[in-house]
Amino acid sequence: MSYIGLDEQIRRNNRKSVLLLLSFPLLILLGVYAFYYLTFQEEGMDVVNLSFLKSIPVVAILVGVWFLIAFTSHTAMIKASTGARSLTRKENKEIYNLTENLCMSIGMRTPKIFIIDSPVLNAYASGINDKTYAVTLTRGIIDKLEEKELEGVIAHELTHIRNRDVRLLIISIIFVGIFAFAVNALYRLVFYSGRRRNKNDKVDGRIFIVALLIAVVAYFLSILFKFALSRKREYLADAGAVEMTKNPEAMANALRKISGNSNLESRSDDVKQLFIDNSPKKGFFSTMGGLFSTHPPIEKRIQFLDQM
Repeated sequence: MSYIGLDEQIRRNNRKSVLLLLSFPLLILLGVYAFYYLTFQEEGMDVVNLSFLKSIPVVAILVGVWFLIAFTSHTAMIKASTGARSLTRKENKEIYNLTENLCMSIGMRTPKIFIIDSPVLNAYASGINDKTYAVTLTRGIIDKLEEKELEGVIAHELTHIRNRDVRLLIISIIFVGIFAFAVNALYRLVFYSGRRRNKNDKVDGRIFIVALLIAVVAYFLSILFKFALSRKREYLADAGAVEMTKNPEAMANALRKISGNSNLESRSDDVKQLFIDNSPKKGFFSTMGGLFSTHPPIEKRIQFLDQM
């Protein structure tokens, strides 16, 4: 990835991220419309269009309720998933000094600081507002990185907070969760309707199958959108870290040390999307051009930083 200038890199990534984010609600609407089209097209397009328009308020309410629940509970879920705990100033004054100095340099409120007692090298940012913003570091990354390298990692996570990346990623995770729930619910309906032998249930069974197929396609596309959004934000966070520290070499060296040593266990694969590195395991999906990766290859990130 060639270096094109920090400001232009930020603008490009933000434009692409906005487009990717808009794709989620569009995908929901397209899925609903496709359902009405495939099931009611014989009755005419007027019926299809009217049914679709009538369903929009219901869909909006259901999505809104889902968002409210998921949005308000995400912080507790992330902490529980990784086993993070608060890091006190008494435990590590240096981490607080690094974080506070970086925040003061950009006029940003200092987030909470958490630690995970694990020897692996990883970190992540979380939160949706000033009250919940936090930077979480593993014990390994604190102990094994030099001060300038650790400063780069903290700056990377602060950039995620500064650019509202965490909020964007949480929104994408929630949207994917909606499609996953729809696939699971419709699969159960198809399974149970298939066990019925009543002739009156055949039409309902076909409707459920059509809905399931649409939901599966939408779910697959939403996953691709989510991964693409995540990858774009990592490049931007690396560039933001350099903007804060003026030290691309330290950030690149930090990534070199993190590479191959970042396998942090989590109860949720969605939470791993927040990590500074989430290198995919070797296998079929890792060979698909990175489409199923939440992060760009760490080698490409290092190459990008080396050109700055």
